[in-house]
Amino acid sequence: MKPIKHLQVGKKGMTESVIEQARKMLEKEKAIKVTILKSATRDRKEAKEIADKLASRLGEKFQYRLIGYTIVLKKHRKKKD
Repeated sequence: MKPIKHLQVGKKGMTESVIEQARKMLEKEKAIKVTILKSATRDRKEAKEIADKLASRLGEKFQYRLIGYTIVLKKHRKKKD
């Protein structure tokens, strides 16, 4: 099994560069992990807001799951006709 690519959100929060890096990684991968560092936040509500912002900026074809302070982003599966 191939390891999942990893990205980190630091004290500057969800910046354009983080969003672009996630977008580039998801072009080649089915799933990535985004870790929210302590310097960014230790509040669960803020972590959820960061995850919502990232998912909305990436587009509708991605879904996420927040596990602790780690966001797991996945591409939606294509429906068979």
